[in-house]
Amino acid sequence: MFKKILVPTDGSSQAALAASTAAQLAKSQGAQVIGVYVIDPFPYIGIGDASAVGLQAYLTEAKAAAGQALDAVGKVCAAEGVAFAGDTIERNVVYEGILETAAAEGCDLVVMGSHGRQGIKALILGSVAQKVLTHAKLPVLIVKS
Repeated sequence: MFKKILVPTDGSSQAALAASTAAQLAKSQGAQVIGVYVIDPFPYIGIGDASAVGLQAYLTEAKAAAGQALDAVGKVCAAEGVAFAGDTIERNVVYEGILETAAAEGCDLVVMGSHGRQGIKALILGSVAQKVLTHAKLPVLIVKS
């Protein structure tokens, strides 16, 4: 039924739980897991050398975090004997990056974790999972902790 399962990750425990669920599902379906980590662009646009140094430090740290998060998903997939490929992308809007990756990779399912924010926190912070659910043209499985 599913051949390519997209697992967005931010390195959180919710993302790890989603990766485990996706790997188990992929194993049962003979599917591949595609991991994606979306980096927010550098939040400050300044003038001069300090801006360039800040940008480089930000990107270095963000790419290291992305590598660790994707490695964790890869290890979960390897433990299940499931094929895995990971990618790091940079987008202004995280949910759009997730959906663009799903389309570009030909994924037929997104499995992602949710922080489960409620009330005013959900209203103020929004939810990437909610936005993916709202805008996706493919099935989305939300894994809650």
